[in-house]
Amino acid sequence: MSQPIPTRHPLRRYFIALTEHAFINTIGVGDPKLTDYLADLLVRFVHVDAIWKLRSVRGKPLHEVAEMMAEADAENRTAGSAREFHRHVGDFTLFWTGTYPEALRQLRAPLCKDHLIDYPQQGKRSYWIASQYDDEPFRDEAPVLRRLSEEFELCAYGLGQVRREWQKVEPDLEAELRQRIII
Repeated sequence: MSQPIPTRHPLRRYFIALTEHAFINTIGVGDPKLTDYLADLLVRFVHVDAIWKLRSVRGKPLHEVAEMMAEADAENRTAGSAREFHRHVGDFTLFWTGTYPEALRQLRAPLCKDHLIDYPQQGKRSYWIASQYDDEPFRDEAPVLRRLSEEFELCAYGLGQVRREWQKVEPDLEAELRQRIII
């Protein structure tokens, strides 16, 4: 597993600025905890191994949501481990649904276990389950996960807006983002 991108790294600041801009200016959502979580999701998933980080109890990489859900409910999982599986399934489904929806055709191809999985529905369910773990050390994140469950489609749309912005940054926005990143 690769090292996390440091807090003050320019890429992290870039994603924070893009996410804030997309959510505040485009869709009118000014929730710093939500936008910080989504920017962090994008930063974590820059490393491909973070997208595919879940493993079975035998150590086999899990590449499909159906496999991830089966492993999340395995009898020998600790509460924290089950929560992490559910949170990751929420992140995984939100990332693909919002940021790269064109990949869903391949992820849910007819011969895949995920063929009949509704990613938004499963993402909502997974975030909701993860949000129920609201004791320490998960207390601060539980409300954000609950909101992601309740507003999955809005967040997916917002991530799509973030992608559109990073693909074609207008000169005025680029100057604003550069200023935010440098400061």
